Amino acid sequence: MDFLEAEGDWSLSFAGAGYLGLYHVGATECLRQRAPRLLRGARRFYGSSSGALNAVAIVCGKSVDFCCSHLLAMVKQLETLSLGVFHPAYWPIEHIRQQLQDHLPSDSHILASQRLGISLTHWPDGRNYIVTDFATRDELIQALVCTLYFPLYCGNIPPEFRGERYIDGALSNNLPFADSLSTITVSPFHGTVDICPQSSSASLHELNTFNASFQICTKNFFLGFASLFPPKPEVVADSCRQGFLDALRFLEKRGLTKEPVLRSLVCKGPPVPVEDPQTADRTYNWSVPNVLVKDVPNFEQLAPELEAALRKACRRDPWARFQCSVPGQALTYLLLPCTLPFEYVYFRSRRLLLWLPEAPADLRWMQGLLKSAALKVCTRVRDQLLRLHSQNPALTHRAQLSTLPSLPIPLGSRVGGCCLCHPKLRTFNQLHHQSIVGPDIPWGPHVRLGTV
Repeated sequence: MDFLEAEGDWSLSFAGAGYLGLYHVGATECLRQRAPRLLRGARRFYGSSSGALNAVAIVCGKSVDFCCSHLLAMVKQLETLSLGVFHPAYWPIEHIRQQLQDHLPSDSHILASQRLGISLTHWPDGRNYIVTDFATRDELIQALVCTLYFPLYCGNIPPEFRGERYIDGALSNNLPFADSLSTITVSPFHGTVDICPQSSSASLHELNTFNASFQICTKNFFLGFASLFPPKPEVVADSCRQGFLDALRFLEKRGLTKEPVLRSLVCKGPPVPVEDPQTADRTYNWSVPNVLVKDVPNFEQLAPELEAALRKACRRDPWARFQCSVPGQALTYLLLPCTLPFEYVYFRSRRLLLWLPEAPADLRWMQGLLKSAALKVCTRVRDQLLRLHSQNPALTHRAQLSTLPSLPIPLGSRVGGCCLCHPKLRTFNQLHHQSIVGPDIPWGPHVRLGTV
């Protein structure tokens, strides 16, 4: 990785991961402890969805305790809801917006400009945009809200940013600038990413979508499910620890740490450094073992600050412990028919009141969207009818005849063929025709002009 020689030549890109965004926190903490130069000298931090939250935390200098406590607080809050993500009290976008309003520094937009890149997906055409400049703090918060907005999961109306509607950036570009050789990519899913879990599956198939590669395996399926429907806080905390171990493997494999650690966790023998022929001053060890969280008996010795933050964030108060216990859950489900209607009315009314300031803009947007959809449907129906009309020769010939100039129809033609057989009708037709165009004059050689 020669681009690491000159400071400011590399960037970091964090993939969207939902509730597994705590993986990024562990990887970032490992880089901060073992290779702080990678964070200090990075030119820009890119992110989509929850990866953008980790990127803005790095830019604003937030501690690992801050990141762990706020992310796991959402998981613990969701754990207490009887219906999980389907409970009417679940509103992740508003919760994150409020947390950003409360904890982002006043000059966060200045710190983030030209150092932070947020991936956004334009609605409804699906084009991707990378936003790197932020005029105000509110604009930075709104960009983060847009990149976190997953359609239908977070609501029905996409949020607005600079007069346009945007949704989750992971739906169009999950790993910004992943194809660049000077970008260090981080993802909690198994795949061909610089810092990611190493899969033990024998599957060699990969799914390349949303500008990211995912190995087709059952572990990735469960990780994708856990990103939207999180398990217990302790399981989510393990993803943070795994991020630390995977980042440490990345550093040791490329010789960016002073001393190897991972091999001592799984075996007694020291690591064997292998010198890369392309670089004379850096050694690489491509035989670094893949260490899982279960292989580390005492994680506190490896990362004491991270372990203390995770334990503190996973700690529950007495009422939360009772709600998560078997008697508490049984009581919650028994009272659900009585409590759910009141909770539904309360939280829906509260959401409606909070939506009222944005209602005019949202209604105008919906009106324009309906007009555009109706126009597209009418245009498509018209084109289809014209195509069917052009493919039918009989209809085309009839249309051509209808455009020719027409003469007055004789009375006999209007009456029908019966005038040819009935003498009175034939005589009436001849008299009527003579009264209009005059008497019939026989033209021929035996008739001279002027004779009567």
